[in-house]
Amino acid sequence: MSQNNINPPSPTNSDKFSLLSTLDFKTIDEMDPSLAEGHRIVFSKEIPVELRNSIVAGQGNGNQDADEIGSLEALRVKILQLVDSPDQNIANIRIELSSESDLFLHYTFNLNPEDYDDLRREQKLMIEFDMFPRVLSKMLQACVKEPESFLTIFHMDNTGTGVLNFVQNMEYKFVDLLSLRFQMSPEHITRQHISFRYNSLRSRLAIMHSKLQDVNNLVKLKQPSLLLQLQRNSRSTNALLSPNRPEHSSSQPSMASPLNQHTILGGRK
Repeated sequence: MSQNNINPPSPTNSDKFSLLSTLDFKTIDEMDPSLAEGHRIVFSKEIPVELRNSIVAGQGNGNQDADEIGSLEALRVKILQLVDSPDQNIANIRIELSSESDLFLHYTFNLNPEDYDDLRREQKLMIEFDMFPRVLSKMLQACVKEPESFLTIFHMDNTGTGVLNFVQNMEYKFVDLLSLRFQMSPEHITRQHISFRYNSLRSRLAIMHSKLQDVNNLVKLKQPSLLLQLQRNSRSTNALLSPNRPEHSSSQPSMASPLNQHTILGGRK
């Protein structure tokens, strides 16, 4: 029988489903240490935040409060809520701040109904406790969609305290909308989150590599010549991006240097 008359077998329905279905990272996400106490994530997104470092009076080298010039960075903001099983009311709201550029930056804000009464009275809020996560999510979304009108500023001091301010630009003045006081997370909590992010990234890469192998096998079965072309294009792209090229060798940063620096210094101070 001529080889030209042999048709490659068609992929089964399970193969098609495996190839086209969305990658499922649910099992990995469930290992998030943020969920250890039974909280549920209701918001998680990177938000542009201006970071400012402050020195508390009487500490450090000076005797007066001083604000350094802020730097704009993308912080991951998580809003979590803990619900009571019997009545399904929100018992606790927790907000976490973290950074991909500084793995040791991790701050937490906790709020229960009793503390919220004080917060609402001090800042003249007009919403109930159970509406707070939804309103806060809208404010954070506004900071992403309208950064020229809605700003977030995070003041950090050398005592482990941070204040997140939501500010609205009214063109003729800046108006403070909300201020939340955060605490730097304990070292063991920060290490748990770093470990989770590292292991999560490795697991996601492994899943995506497996999915890529499925695609390679399918293309090899249906269009072997196309697979060869894709592999050649991939090698060409990798050669252009290789750090061993002369124009990149002098400027290529070390991937380990930020982590080593923080390890030596014991993290953010």
